[in-house]
Amino acid sequence: MGRRACLDYVRRTDATAAVEFAMVAAPFFALIIATLDLALLFVGQAALETAVEETSRLVLTGQALSGGLTQSQFKQDVCNALPSPFLCSGIMVDLQTASSFSGASTSAPTLTYDANGNVTNVWQYQIGGPGSIEVMRVMYQWPVVPGPLDVNFANLSNGKYLLMATSVFRNEP
Repeated sequence: MGRRACLDYVRRTDATAAVEFAMVAAPFFALIIATLDLALLFVGQAALETAVEETSRLVLTGQALSGGLTQSQFKQDVCNALPSPFLCSGIMVDLQTASSFSGASTSAPTLTYDANGNVTNVWQYQIGGPGSIEVMRVMYQWPVVPGPLDVNFANLSNGKYLLMATSVFRNEP
């Protein structure tokens, strides 16, 4: 190959766009995947909060107490208020009576797991009477997709994100 042919080869710009795209493709796709993952996370959180708002009214108005709802029936009511991406088996409902609003525990619990990765926490189900202060926490382990360039929103050791919605209220008289 002569000197002239080498210079012509170096000056060619046919594949410039392909080379430039190859340099920015990984960060671009990482950003797209992270954006979609974060959007799904926000949609899941909003759906969980809406379900807690709806089902906490069963306790607030005394319907859960007068209807004799068991813990599993109440959990099913929460599940029925959630959209299809949520699996009923993954919903964790903790309902406790508090002595005061300032003493109500609204923090996220520390989840414990068995050898198979199943949550072993025991959740309370205390439907208080009229005028009692109730703390309802509903949790769900939301699956997240780790994207390229190690973008990952997981906040649990099992690679999932703990969604949690809390409602603190005083039962109607």
